[in-house]
Amino acid sequence: MSEIIEKAIRDNFPDAVLESKDVFGTLNIKIVPDALLDICEMLHARVETPFDYLADITAIDWQDRIEVVYQLTALASNTKIALRVDLDRNDPQVESITSIWKGADFQEREVYDLMGVVFKGHPDLRRILLPEDWEGHPLRKDYVIED
Repeated sequence: MSEIIEKAIRDNFPDAVLESKDVFGTLNIKIVPDALLDICEMLHARVETPFDYLADITAIDWQDRIEVVYQLTALASNTKIALRVDLDRNDPQVESITSIWKGADFQEREVYDLMGVVFKGHPDLRRILLPEDWEGHPLRKDYVIED
C-alpha cells in the first residue's frame, strides 16, 4: 500500500518529494513546504484509501531547521503515513491544514506555542498552553530559561 501512496504523490506532485523512507513500518515522505496543503487535500480525498484521521502534528528543532511532522491514518485500512516538511529556523511558516482536518486546530496551536511555527491561514493562531505574554518558544533548543 505504501508504494501506491508514494507513487500517487510523486505522480501528482513530481517536484514536491525530497525523499521517502520506511520508518518502523510507516512510510515517511519529506516534501517541500509549498506542496503540503495540496498533498494533504489529495490524501484526504483519495477514493481508494482516504486519509481521514490526523493523528498528530509535531515539530523537531534540528538547530539548523525546524521540521514539522504530520502523522496521517486511513482508518478503514489502518494505513499510516508521515509527511515531513523542513522550515527555515528563523522564519518557520507553513500552510495550515485546518481546512482539511478540523483536529489540526489545537495541534497547530500547540506547535506554534512551543516551537514558534506559524501556520498560515489558521483560523485562530494563538498560544494554547502558555500565557499570551510569554516570551519565546520553550521547546526550541535555543530557548533560555531565566533564573
